[in-house]
Amino acid sequence: MDTKVMLDTLWVLITAMLVFFMNLGFATVEAGFQQSKNCVNILSKNFVVFACSTVAFWFIGWGLMFGDGSPFFGLQGLLMLKGADNSPATGDAYQGVYSSIAWTGVPLLAKFFFQLVFAGTAATIVSGSVGGRIKYLSFIIFSFFLVGFVYAIVGHWIWGGGWLAKLGMWDFAGSTVVHSVGGWAALAGAIILGPRFGKYVNGKINAIPGHNLSLGLIGTFVLWLGWFGFNPGSTMAADPRLISHICVTTNMAAATAILAATVTSWILLKKPDLGMTLNGCLAGLVAITAPCAFVSVESSAIIGLIAGVLVVLAVIFFDNVRVDDPVGATAVHLVNGVFGTLCVGLFAQDWVSPNTTGNGLFFG
Repeated sequence: MDTKVMLDTLWVLITAMLVFFMNLGFATVEAGFQQSKNCVNILSKNFVVFACSTVAFWFIGWGLMFGDGSPFFGLQGLLMLKGADNSPATGDAYQGVYSSIAWTGVPLLAKFFFQLVFAGTAATIVSGSVGGRIKYLSFIIFSFFLVGFVYAIVGHWIWGGGWLAKLGMWDFAGSTVVHSVGGWAALAGAIILGPRFGKYVNGKINAIPGHNLSLGLIGTFVLWLGWFGFNPGSTMAADPRLISHICVTTNMAAATAILAATVTSWILLKKPDLGMTLNGCLAGLVAITAPCAFVSVESSAIIGLIAGVLVVLAVIFFDNVRVDDPVGATAVHLVNGVFGTLCVGLFAQDWVSPNTTGNGLFFG
């Protein structure tokens, strides 16, 4: 096997394993931000959701997302990875961010595993926002449908050569495909299920603090680490220059968002709030996910600063409109997923190939 193909494949698989490890981060963040009585339920959901995602994405999701077909969903090789490799990332079409680089040998199963861990991330975003209010079986069924159909079809629009890709949409590592899809699902779940008992009483908002912020802190560190697979891994190839650039822009956005969220919550709440600080870190990471390969380090710092302010304001906003989200998933993943996607248009640099749509996929 060609040395470059081996290195590219190793890079794809190792970064996919880092993204898989983010499941532990989501589990501990969500468990720590919940009441102690809901801890086992949250941990169980975060554990089983990746099993659901694996089966759903293997059985139907991959085919709908990457199978050749209409601008809206795949039509060929739909079930269980059968048939030819119909993903756009194959043969001459499989290229990195720079049009002069072509990766033709990364195996189908390596690409499948990398995309699978992204699909699982979209599903696990939801579990915290509906904590304490959804039956275990209902969540399992929901996860199958989200990953197998909703996530896959939206993913086809952008990463599968669908109608948004044809219009030139850029989303390098998934601010929209992964985070806002999960965020919209989280918002829908929180609205449909309603608030937890005691959250809103007689027109007042009652704080229900998480039972263990130590778990929340550990989980945030795990997610921060996993994001160095999430974003740089979306090159889908071992490109030293690009990987280095994405690592730095990713980290910079997280750092400035932490500081911005801390200061903003200190001003508005009259004291520093660790929960807001942790969500600030995640907000910065979500916001930089779409533009991480396309923006300068200076721009990534600005993106993080805005994301840190946005997440605090969004948490307060959703509370005021009576949307009970115990972990702030809507504020982190939905609001900053949308913001991060807009940042591509606001901050992208001229030196990036205009034919790049992201996640290592190239549609010339």
